[in-house]
Amino acid sequence: MQLSDFDFELPEDRIALRPAEPRDSARLLQVAPGGVLSDHQVRDLPSLLRSGDILVVNETRVIPARLKGRRIRTTSDIAVEATLHHRVSEGTWRAFMRPGKKIVEGDELRFGDLAARVAGKGEAGEFTLDFAVAGLDLDAAIARVGELPLPPYIASRRKQDERDLIDYQTVYARREGSVAAPTAGLHFTPELLDRLQASGIGMARVTLHVGAGTFLPVKTDDLSQHRMHAEWGEITPETADQVNAGRAAGGRVICVGTTSLRLLESAAEPAGVLRAWTGETDIFITPGHRFRIADGLMTNFHLPKSTLFMLVSALSGLEVMRTAYAHAIAKGYRFYSYGDSSLLWRVD
Repeated sequence: MQLSDFDFELPEDRIALRPAEPRDSARLLQVAPGGVLSDHQVRDLPSLLRSGDILVVNETRVIPARLKGRRIRTTSDIAVEATLHHRVSEGTWRAFMRPGKKIVEGDELRFGDLAARVAGKGEAGEFTLDFAVAGLDLDAAIARVGELPLPPYIASRRKQDERDLIDYQTVYARREGSVAAPTAGLHFTPELLDRLQASGIGMARVTLHVGAGTFLPVKTDDLSQHRMHAEWGEITPETADQVNAGRAAGGRVICVGTTSLRLLESAAEPAGVLRAWTGETDIFITPGHRFRIADGLMTNFHLPKSTLFMLVSALSGLEVMRTAYAHAIAKGYRFYSYGDSSLLWRVD
């Protein structure tokens, strides 16, 4: 397929700069099999699901992965910015950097009191940074000097503030490591989680640490040439057993966010059994993918020509999603990380 197949016009005023308050008051567009559309709110979710269904949530927590500092040379210093996106070891991260053309291997960097050395330079402005400290000491230093990495389509329109420190985390976030939020989960409140549990809807927890590569544009017209950045994830044996037992009892598996769905599909056996799994995934889901675990997906509205719009088109059908997005734009739904939500069902 071609990149142009996944393009659409999106007015700039549809891009949300703040989340709905309260979170579960956000709108939700259900796209049923056959392309039947219905308008709801996220708080209606218990009535849209049924007892025995399982929601799979990503409990990763966003870290302050944007570091601003200086490149230190004897002849000159310049301001630099690094966005960490993949941890290589206890003291090493891969990062996107600006200005990338002025940074070379061997450069010394300082982000406040945190020192690093450029250990390598790859393609598309990707760098390997070796920090002067490691492990928990590095985690503490990043927390001290770093900033929350709001998506560029928000950061370019307003300044980050204290509200974002809460708004850009899910209420069930537990395991630190993401540089971007699993934004479908931002809509949940403790009260909604209680109502879902009371309705007999289960919750299974997985972890996929979202990398900054999620914001990178697809640069090739031929999608078979696109390569996803790898992200680390884990499915515990307990979660795998929970999902398999729920499916065996007739329950549906609804992934909260594309991150949860990508992780489950990475760990699925050909026969449709979910296995415990730990490692990196670079799975790229486009129309034609055979889904083995996910029956449904709760997700926000995505960018034109993005890998995420390709994924939802694979799940529910490209023409169906074109129609759904046109409906959302006409009805004033809000798009992207702080925007409204959708509930999509798989086309078999």
